[in-house]
Amino acid sequence: MAHYLKPDAVTARVLNPLIMALVKLGLSLRGAHVLAVRRRRTGQVQEVPVNPVAVDGTRYLVAPRGHTQWVRNLRAAGVAELRVGRQRETIRVSELEDAAKPLVLRAYLRRWQRETGRFFGVDANASDAVLRQQAPDHPVFRIL
Repeated sequence: MAHYLKPDAVTARVLNPLIMALVKLGLSLRGAHVLAVRRRRTGQVQEVPVNPVAVDGTRYLVAPRGHTQWVRNLRAAGVAELRVGRQRETIRVSELEDAAKPLVLRAYLRRWQRETGRFFGVDANASDAVLRQQAPDHPVFRIL
C-alpha cells in the first residue's frame, strides 16, 4: 500500500488554509507556493500549499506526506500551475525514480526540515542509503 500521512485537524483546518491565504495574497512564506492541479476524476482544480526546492538550478516538488491526492492528480495530469499572489506559472513535471531522489530529499530537508521533517523520520544529515530507503514513500517531481 502506498505511504500516506493524513494531515491532522489543525493542519487541515487552520495551518494549510492560512498558508494558502497568505500565498494567494502574494506573501510567500520562505518560498511556499500554491499548486493548482486538475483532479483526475472530477476535473475540478485542487489547490494545495507546496514547498518547491531548487537543486543545481532545477526545481522540484517533494511530497513529504507521501502519495497524497495532489500527487495522484499531478501524475495523471502531468501539468499544473504554481501560484503566488497574481503570478501564475504553468508547469510540466516528470517524476523521479527512487535512485535519483536522495540529493533532492536532502536539499528539501535542509530547506523545510522544521515544517516537514517529522514526515520523513530522518534529517538532512542522513546517509544516502537511509534517504534511498525513504525514497519510495516520498514522490518527487522535476519541474520542466
